[in-house]
Amino acid sequence: QVQLVESGGGLVQAGDSLRLSCAASGRTFNPYAMGWFRQAPEKEREFVGHITWDIPTTFYADSVKGRFTISRDKAKNLMYLQMINLKPEDTALYSCAQHLGPGQAWRDWGQGTQVTVSS
Repeated sequence: QVQLVESGGGLVQAGDSLRLSCAASGRTFNPYAMGWFRQAPEKEREFVGHITWDIPTTFYADSVKGRFTISRDKAKNLMYLQMINLKPEDTALYSCAQHLGPGQAWRDWGQGTQVTVSS
């Protein structure tokens, strides 16, 4: 069983930066990729970006491209989301999940960490 725990959220002002972490635990943790998602109040969950685990390649949603960067520390089972130039529309609950490869779905969602950006 894999558990994912997000941290690093908070209340910031527009233009500020923030770094989120996603810590994975569990003996079977060996993902194909790890992803970040967010959900604003009364909106559907939105894909933010992902990183492939073995050889780290990244992919981002257009809404965050150029402002958000995903990285990972494979030895520590940690994934990060560095966010710069935050905007009020980035306000959401940010969650991470793992993907086990082609034909699979995102799974083992964490509880999320709240990011609130004031204007």
